[in-house]
Amino acid sequence: MRITIFAVGTQGDIRPFTALARGLIGAGHAVRIATSANFRALVTGFGVDFAPLTADYEMLIKAEPDTMEHGLNIFKVASTMRRRLREMAEHWAAEGRAACHDADLLIGAGSATVLVASLSEALGIPCVQAQLQPMTPCREIPPVVLPPPRRPLPGLANLILYHVLRVVTWRVISPSIDGVVRPQLGLRSYPWIGPYYSGPATNRRVLYGYSRHMVPKSPDWSPDIEVAGYWFLDEAPSWTPPDDLARFLAAGPAPLYAGFGSMVSQDAERLRAAVLAAVRASGRRAILATGWGGLGAGQGQIDDQIFVLKQAPHDWLFPRVALAIHHGGAGTTAAAARAGIPSVVVPFFGDQPFWAHRLAQLGAAPPYLDRRGLTAERLGHAIAAAGAPAMGAAAAALGARIRAEDGIANAVARLDDWGLLGGPSAAGAGHD
Repeated sequence: MRITIFAVGTQGDIRPFTALARGLIGAGHAVRIATSANFRALVTGFGVDFAPLTADYEMLIKAEPDTMEHGLNIFKVASTMRRRLREMAEHWAAEGRAACHDADLLIGAGSATVLVASLSEALGIPCVQAQLQPMTPCREIPPVVLPPPRRPLPGLANLILYHVLRVVTWRVISPSIDGVVRPQLGLRSYPWIGPYYSGPATNRRVLYGYSRHMVPKSPDWSPDIEVAGYWFLDEAPSWTPPDDLARFLAAGPAPLYAGFGSMVSQDAERLRAAVLAAVRASGRRAILATGWGGLGAGQGQIDDQIFVLKQAPHDWLFPRVALAIHHGGAGTTAAAARAGIPSVVVPFFGDQPFWAHRLAQLGAAPPYLDRRGLTAERLGHAIAAAGAPAMGAAAAALGARIRAEDGIANAVARLDDWGLLGGPSAAGAGHD
């Protein structure tokens, strides 16, 4: 089979789909990933074919610093995304057609999901969703884009919120899809309620690339919904640390890790100062990862207590640290959970508070911290809480359960069961 995966977002979004692509290649399929040009090297470096798609979220984040500052306000984020997606979408029909050349199956992720559904309809190629956070309406799981409730909401309330948010989401992306993509593909506009309640049943199949130990599958979901487990893109076997990092790690007890990945902040210096002050007050050693700018710039060992690096593979580094201070992105959360280390989470936007809340519910993190009100004192208290033996034991147990899963193999097997890889169920596809 020839498969094209459409994946957009930050590096934490692209890496799991590159891992899934490698799993599909290992199962004998040819796979292409359509994503933004800034991830070409990542995708091709792991032996996956690349197709360009205008969707540079790194540029968007850096060009819209106000969005980061108000990132937990979904209405401000929605306004920005509506405008930016409309600009990107001018290229999507042509780029999508090219990326789908000779494909037998399309996989759509994140904000590219509806683009893929439209390409599937126009080109007659089956498609399936693949998502990194729960998005299917249900009673047990609160919607990921809303602040976590202090108390569990009634199941009916959660269901209503999901359907309201589907309408809100459609209002954000409809100018891009109905206004640009579908006319260019020769398709009619979607109904007013959007694409979520119409179309082939197979298009509503969803692979979730997170662990059931982090968020169990809802009893409300049909067999067309699969919680496969995490899709890890491991680099540890082929990565060699710089000599100074290796020396720092060997020179004392396991340090803390602090890094905010792809997040960019207008107050990076304040964040950096708070992290440094909290670490120094704790008396513990720490590695600061600068990422795309969340903790300012710098490189190398500052002193016996602090080491600064741009980045290192989480699958190599996290098993060597005592706990991780991070933004709660799906990828970083998964890496910390698999390593069996506690987290201290400072969310920026999107689904990050949801993952932070789940870690706290599982006993693997203290309650998450408000970035805008972050102080060294508050961060210090959270570091102390995360260092408690009970939290360490809960994190270690969660890590053992996640390491026992093979999310990539589960996802490939489920696609085959659905008859989308030419497997034995092909004749009955759409009738699960």
